[in-house]
Amino acid sequence: MRLVKQIPHERYLIQLHQYNGKFILKIELSGFEQVFKVSELDVDIEKLEKKLSEEFLKNCFDRFLSMRSDWENLTSTL
Repeated sequence: MRLVKQIPHERYLIQLHQYNGKFILKIELSGFEQVFKVSELDVDIEKLEKKLSEEFLKNCFDRFLSMRSDWENLTSTL
């Protein structure tokens, strides 16, 4: 997997990788990670970076909260 670009953000680690004919958009926060895989043919990197809107990132944040809650529920009984 090759790192194509790291997109600066104050809250998240956002990276775009390239692997096996796909772009992989990784968004990380506090040990949790969300990954979006798309065909290289379907994405223009510059347009993708511009389309990372506050709404999209807010939705990612909501998923991170849900992921953390799920993890805490899973590990609370261990």
